[in-house]
Amino acid sequence: MPKNKDAVSRYRWIDERLRSKQKPKPTLDNLIEYVSDKMGTAISTRTIQKDIQDMRQDPELNYMAPIVYERSSGTYRYSDDSFSISNSPIEEADLQGLEIAIGILEQFRSLPVVQQFEDAILKIAASLKMNREALQHKGLIKFTRASHYKGAEHIPEIVDAIKNLEVIRIAYQSFDRDEPKEHWVEPYHLREYQHRFYLIGKSQKTRGGAVVTFALDRVVKLWPTNKHFDEKNFDEASYFQHAVGITVHDGDPENVLLSFTPRQGKYIKSQPIHTSQEIVEDNSDECRISLNVVINPELTMTLLSYGAQVKVLKPAHLAKKMAEEAKAMAALYK
Repeated sequence: MPKNKDAVSRYRWIDERLRSKQKPKPTLDNLIEYVSDKMGTAISTRTIQKDIQDMRQDPELNYMAPIVYERSSGTYRYSDDSFSISNSPIEEADLQGLEIAIGILEQFRSLPVVQQFEDAILKIAASLKMNREALQHKGLIKFTRASHYKGAEHIPEIVDAIKNLEVIRIAYQSFDRDEPKEHWVEPYHLREYQHRFYLIGKSQKTRGGAVVTFALDRVVKLWPTNKHFDEKNFDEASYFQHAVGITVHDGDPENVLLSFTPRQGKYIKSQPIHTSQEIVEDNSDECRISLNVVINPELTMTLLSYGAQVKVLKPAHLAKKMAEEAKAMAALYK
């Protein structure tokens, strides 16, 4: 991609001038004058010449613009009148990233910050939809759109409570209870993990005033209390620093040593399990990594998802737990 936003703007103005039907084909001086006027600053001849060359050939830009120079008139034009850099195909990864971002934004239209830019978001979403359908029609790519986030309707009220330091009252239905339990919560932070949203806060009814995590899809009802709490120095980055996922224990982080098969190791290196991940050994026999994390359910489930492609070397209690889980799984198929 271009090195700076000024370059992006210059490419756009060059493209616009080359496509203009109301003006004659531009000379180099015409392009320099046009781009300089649009940018509000003098652009050098060398810069515009390099921009034209980059638009033609730069593989990172991937415009491959068919700009031709006519020596007889000293002018530039597109050899394909229908070409525009705006029509350049979007990469699959770009489309997927936009799809995810738009999908999330559409869930939160009620939030003031989203409402402020709703028109722009809807325009992008419409354009994205056309690109996606065009690719799907050609059989090139298929997206599975995330379903509606259950509990997302509570987010605006929770966000306001966090900003206003207001205690909220929730009826919370945990999986291990038959009836909802009421909590008065000091809300600190909202977090998304694996298509679920979680509220992190202090339940005033919890012994010792511990920080608790509530899944929004299990919040049955939420009420304001008109009661406020003193500002707490809650740092979500520090709180989740040693956690894989959403569960944070009181215990200290441990050094976890894992041995992956060489093939699986390639995936682990490209998408680390945790920010603390370090490569200890990487050879034809194994890819050994270390993590500095708390041992929580999300870590265990992540490791189990790799099956026989990973072996826990340390700590011993985690290796024992993994062995027990593997044994229990094997017993299901006897």
